[in-house]
Amino acid sequence: MARRRVNTTKHEIVRVASKLFLETGYSATSPKLVCEELDISTGNLTYYFPTKEHLLAVVVEMLCDFQRKMMDLEAQEGYSSVMAICLELMAMASMCEEDEIAKDLYIASYTSPLTLDIIRKNDAERSKEVFKDYCPDWTDENFAEAEVLVSGIEYATLMTTDSGVSLETRIAGALNNILTIFNVPEEMRKMKIGKVLAMDYRAIGRRVLREFRKFVEDSNDHLLDELLHARRS
Repeated sequence: MARRRVNTTKHEIVRVASKLFLETGYSATSPKLVCEELDISTGNLTYYFPTKEHLLAVVVEMLCDFQRKMMDLEAQEGYSSVMAICLELMAMASMCEEDEIAKDLYIASYTSPLTLDIIRKNDAERSKEVFKDYCPDWTDENFAEAEVLVSGIEYATLMTTDSGVSLETRIAGALNNILTIFNVPEEMRKMKIGKVLAMDYRAIGRRVLREFRKFVEDSNDHLLDELLHARRS
């Protein structure tokens, strides 16, 4: 069968790979499988994306973009930016607790140096905006250093084990530690965590995962151009 080398674009590769990552699982998706889905050669794929991690990096950029949009929506619904950060971690932890494919994608994202760097840089920028009033003397370097700690806490929260520690306990502990790092007062920490735990966080996690899958599916060429450009910068 003739291969569609000429007509295959980076956009098509990203769309097929991200669909496989979210439906089959990141670990179960090999470059060969992506090539088979597109009917292209391995060389055609690696010309644009040298490794599977480079494809994951684009999906992580999508996830960061999606999370920024979610924070904007939460602000419109009356949630503070600090609460939005709390809701984001709660949703991530709930997704990983209930969906093995989502967990596989997140764990891969936090263990690949390429994608972990994207997560840390994105989160450091957001943290400067969200926590600036609590950390008035912090420099960009301080926020970057804080995100090294925060990403470790997030990874430990998402990495479910057989230890028997409940999802509620993991969410509460992670939020308390993260908010403490950014000097959020104890009374406010307790209030934010209490609000989060009073929600149906498992249902919220399922909804956010559905919305992210739809966000990826609906991503147009313009958005992909922006994300691919970000990867080159």
